[in-house]
Amino acid sequence: MFTSPRYATRGVTTTVPLMLQIILWDLIDSMEVEEKDYLQVFRLSAESGKQKITHTQEQPEYSKEYLFPSEDPITAKIFVIDDETHTTMLLAEEY
Repeated sequence: MFTSPRYATRGVTTTVPLMLQIILWDLIDSMEVEEKDYLQVFRLSAESGKQKITHTQEQPEYSKEYLFPSEDPITAKIFVIDDETHTTMLLAEEY
């Protein structure tokens, strides 16, 4: 999973800085799990002026948090869905 062509919706490209999009793709690529769920969920929030990312999947259960410096942290919920022909990153409200 997550090896097919990758796309981001208009909502993601206008709301999420490119560097943050790249970080999210990298977090999926670097997951250390036996199997990746077709649906990856990222909750982005600001914490003490830093960007917080909570990355989860349901099956098998996975959850990891990241915190890193950011000049302008954003708050959003992002889904990354792999349907085996392509992978799409979208804002939760675009689902």
